[in-house]
Amino acid sequence: MPRVNISAFNENDKILTTLLVNQMNPGVTNNGAPYVSFVLQDKTGIIDAKLWDAKDELLEGIKVGSVIQVNGEVLRYKNNLQLRCYTVTLVDPAQTDPAEYVASTDLSEAFMRARLGEAVASITDPVIRQITDKVLMTYDDKIYTYPAAARNHHDFVGGLATHMISMIDLGNALCSLYPQLNRDLILSGILLHDLGKVIELSGPILTEYTLVGKLVGHISIMQSKVTEVANALGYGDTEQLTLIRHLILSHHGEYEFGSPVLPLIMEAEILNYIDNIDARMNMFSKAFASVEPGNFTQRLFALENRLFYKPKYNAK
Repeated sequence: MPRVNISAFNENDKILTTLLVNQMNPGVTNNGAPYVSFVLQDKTGIIDAKLWDAKDELLEGIKVGSVIQVNGEVLRYKNNLQLRCYTVTLVDPAQTDPAEYVASTDLSEAFMRARLGEAVASITDPVIRQITDKVLMTYDDKIYTYPAAARNHHDFVGGLATHMISMIDLGNALCSLYPQLNRDLILSGILLHDLGKVIELSGPILTEYTLVGKLVGHISIMQSKVTEVANALGYGDTEQLTLIRHLILSHHGEYEFGSPVLPLIMEAEILNYIDNIDARMNMFSKAFASVEPGNFTQRLFALENRLFYKPKYNAK
């Protein structure tokens, strides 16, 4: 039987398909009956699921990262689709194609490489260009597969480079509108600000934080790497290096959001806004994907725990 993708689920559908276990949390009802709350995924999306009366024998061998066959029904709960699982069965990994279960960018690697290469080549200041290029080359094998985050935004294969490209377009537009901005610094900040994610995160599939990611974080990781590269190139005493480091250290915009320093140059302020705009637009896209016009999303923790309305007017 062919797989049914999550994107094709409709309320009241009876479903028999295979999905990847993203999260798995056991619980007990008020009556003492065991159940399991799942977050299941495939390449088209994620969905919450519940298995009631979840006896141990039904769950044998199933864990986070398993592919399971799900027999169930699609319900609507708080304006979002959810699966009620009647049975779940472990699937032999040898009979699965990982590409079916992991969301990925719509952009080709060749396109992403070309866009990032063009951005680097367009930096006119030789110090900024060489530092930026050398750091990017260090992580060339990971840039085009890693996500930009473990959760929330651009959390898919190729999400990091996709995020960079959208930010490049935003940065170029703002530099055209406001010529007082230093485009070289804007581009360098865009290309380097999140690059520490390739160390902070475990990889593109079932992404988690590494030990270094938890204890050091991508901001500190990358500002340290940039300093190391600049010193090796003989640019350790340049103002350009200090400015690039400041862009990285301040790009979250606020102390409470993890920035060790606040933005204190125009380009750092703008980098924070560009980053936030693109991240939030991606979160909106994900949240609205399973919401019918005329309804609200679930509360979005990363967007100040707000619910957002999807208008019926001119619905897309």
